[in-house]
Amino acid sequence: MTEPRHFLDLSDAGADGIAAMLADALQRKAARAGWPKGKADADAPLAGHVLAMIFEKNSTRTRVSFDMAIRQLGGTSIVMDAGSMQLGRGESIADTARVLSGYCDAIMIRTDDHQKVVDMARYASVPVINGLTDASHPCQIMADLLTILETGRSLPGLKVAWLGDGNNVLASIMEAGGLMHFDVVAACPQGFQPSEADVARGRGRARVVGTAKEAVEGADVVVTDTWISMGQAHAETKLKAMMPFQVTEALMAEAKPDAKFLHCLPAHRGEEVTDAVIDGPQSLIWAEAENRLHAQKSVLRWCFGQI
Repeated sequence: MTEPRHFLDLSDAGADGIAAMLADALQRKAARAGWPKGKADADAPLAGHVLAMIFEKNSTRTRVSFDMAIRQLGGTSIVMDAGSMQLGRGESIADTARVLSGYCDAIMIRTDDHQKVVDMARYASVPVINGLTDASHPCQIMADLLTILETGRSLPGLKVAWLGDGNNVLASIMEAGGLMHFDVVAACPQGFQPSEADVARGRGRARVVGTAKEAVEGADVVVTDTWISMGQAHAETKLKAMMPFQVTEALMAEAKPDAKFLHCLPAHRGEEVTDAVIDGPQSLIWAEAENRLHAQKSVLRWCFGQI
């Protein structure tokens, strides 16, 4: 039996796979412009396929975008919260993977420990997709790259500035930079910087600097994320450390005049970004959020060997 094609990190697809998925996403999005959201794509390439979705963390965009993605591809989904399935009562990831593989054609899991998605993929006989872990968020970055391409930019040679926490989203952006040949400059306070291993994902194209201005200077894209992730403690101390890295209109003025602002949402307005930026003319956050749907359709097709 052929080994299933998993999407746990961007490197699973590699540069060629990412480029092919992005091209497919652009084409499929354009082909259904103006259609009702619930109408399946003309070719319904995943008709008859069922996607199992497991959520151990709260979700809006991941839940709805993956549900709509499989529907638009002609398939269906089963949505499960860990607390309402046996996984929440101690059944192992391995046993859950084996059982779901007998019922469904693919599994998407949104969880905390990255080892859980690794174990799910190890024991599943169907494709497994990382909907988010504490270590990485590849599906979000696919949407971000799609959003950048829609501005008319090509990825090689871009400068992407990151402000704030050295988290899972930054880790995947750095990985994307290494694969797709763009530079990632991150400004993070002491104690909240990415690990050396995460910086190494950038293959020499990622670096960490000490000030927000240095990161943003000459940037094509400015990115941030909420500073207090789900379940994190010590919020007051962290917020104080992060405030010098808030994305403001003055900071955006240090980037290129045509620079764009991205945020994976949910946003804590007045913390990591001001209203003036997030609602301003340089912000692409709503297109970015919608592109979770279009990018993930192509991720699903890639996992099934259609791309």
